[in-house]
Amino acid sequence: MSHENPMSQITPASTSRRIDVELGSRRYPVWIGPGLMSDTATWRETIRGRHVLVFSNRTIAPLYLPKIEAGLSGLSWDSYVMDDGEAYKTFANIEQALGALARMGATRDACVIALGGGVVGDMAGFTAACWMRGIDFIQMPTTLLAMVDSSVGGKTGVNLPAGKNLVGAFHQPRAVFADTDSLATLPAREYRAGLAEVVKGAAIGDPVFFSWLEDHAEALAARDPAPLIEAIARKVAYKAGVVARDETEQGERALLNLGHSFGHALETAGHYQTWLHGEAVAIGMVLAAQLSEQLGMADAADTGRLRRLLLQLGLPVAPGALAPAETLLQLMRLDKKNLAGKLRLILWDGIGRARLVPGVDEAAVLGVLQAAINAPV
Repeated sequence: MSHENPMSQITPASTSRRIDVELGSRRYPVWIGPGLMSDTATWRETIRGRHVLVFSNRTIAPLYLPKIEAGLSGLSWDSYVMDDGEAYKTFANIEQALGALARMGATRDACVIALGGGVVGDMAGFTAACWMRGIDFIQMPTTLLAMVDSSVGGKTGVNLPAGKNLVGAFHQPRAVFADTDSLATLPAREYRAGLAEVVKGAAIGDPVFFSWLEDHAEALAARDPAPLIEAIARKVAYKAGVVARDETEQGERALLNLGHSFGHALETAGHYQTWLHGEAVAIGMVLAAQLSEQLGMADAADTGRLRRLLLQLGLPVAPGALAPAETLLQLMRLDKKNLAGKLRLILWDGIGRARLVPGVDEAAVLGVLQAAINAPV
């Protein structure tokens, strides 16, 4: 992931939006809007102790770390800055971040600030989950993908050569501050990848939102601030509700993985270099919809609407000849949702009606993969 030097800031379209994630007696806020990183008075209040580790990467830190530094006056703090990209989501970086906490003498009331996209958020959260069996962390996502998905819900993780996020923990943030000004520095490809997760939320369980996205696709592709903030808020509110009902993915929360079984296989096959996560999810959603058609669960018209919306937003809808279908299927067998050696996939009955389907026929999956590999990208 890369950001560009800010040439201009997104004009504030409205005041910041706040959405609370409620987990029984626990609650944390998700703030969405412009200028949040500079609003020191708000985010500084969420830090309880005196030790802070800012976890970032070499692309984001030069752009935004100075803003965070300005708010850490009086605290004992350090930063850990990793290389940029999914390929660096490794235990080696976790070990170095934990070493930084050790050198600080960080106590159990310490806090980790995740300043970056989804990789940084997952890594910072896992570091916080590991240190003294769990300390606070704050999400400050700088990509659209992280704002609408990975920064909310407490999933943290590390990749292995065998697959993505095979090691991780559920560890909820203390707060999330999604500063939409940071999207002004986000290159077009990364921005579009984030829109895939917005579409995913609507495709899973909100057909009204899906229609809204179809009506506002052109404005969203152009980064129009008002519909952008509205789209982020709607997606976060939807996910917050799902997480509140199923924090540790025992049931409904698994639906948030629509397209991910296919998508993670594509990412792994490409060694995290070919497709961005959101792009892989976009392709994965189309593959899941096509498989749902093959299994007689959904109509081709719904698949067509999904493909058209993704294309309007500039997203890919086919994988190309990345790897043989058999290789992709083998990678899908490692998916965390599988049980007793059988594929369990998130499929749908049409827009807004996703469900978890156990024991999916591998021959049907293989046929969909083979057809997609031969389709235009």
